[in-house]
Amino acid sequence: MTHFRPMHTRFILIETSHAGNVGATARAMRVMGFDDLVLVAPRWANVLRREETIQRASGALNVLEKARIVATLDEALDGMTHLCATAMTPRDFGPPTRSPREHFATLPAPIGEGGMAFLFGSERFGMKNEDVYRCHVALSIPTDPTFGSLNLASAVQVLAYEWRLALGGYAVQEATARPRHADAAQVAGMLQHWEQSLVDVGFLDPQAPKKLMPRLNQLFNRANLSEEEVHILRGIAKAMSQSSKGKS
Repeated sequence: MTHFRPMHTRFILIETSHAGNVGATARAMRVMGFDDLVLVAPRWANVLRREETIQRASGALNVLEKARIVATLDEALDGMTHLCATAMTPRDFGPPTRSPREHFATLPAPIGEGGMAFLFGSERFGMKNEDVYRCHVALSIPTDPTFGSLNLASAVQVLAYEWRLALGGYAVQEATARPRHADAAQVAGMLQHWEQSLVDVGFLDPQAPKKLMPRLNQLFNRANLSEEEVHILRGIAKAMSQSSKGKS
């Protein structure tokens, strides 16, 4: 995927009616590293301070604090050069309809000065035709053809993710510490322990070992054992030997 130089990105919500969607949009933007949110004539003049908005933002308060409310789309588009509508309703005229990933792959890098704007219509009616006509593309998120209805904030999240991916993305953060892999000496010691335990339980005949131990060596090499796993396997070997001696 094409990686673009860092450029200004703005999310614009037009005539939003649900305060919760504003808060959830702020959260969706924040987790993808965006913070420019503009509301055009929302239903609630105090929507940025409403309790539901703050709760649904889940800590993305810096986005809400920076967000602006304007009266017209012209004000919201100030400084933006590439406009992306989000429109599901078929139209007989307007910009081309593309999936987000498809469209971002067609953009030159860089795409010029200014910024990228993503426009979202009201929850009930979507975007007006005249607003869509102003845009360079109508982005459509591929969904099940029989059920294509996305919540506003969910649509913002998908587009924010796809655009962040096009910008280069973020590295995946490890959820757990990386294991310390066992070295050759540790694996060899564990195999010696297993060899004795297999003899103790009667599985390995030391007079005719064939290739059992080399095969186990190859198996454990493929497993790329960690130090902890070696300790577990040695514990199993110890338990096998103790069990066999208790029965004899």
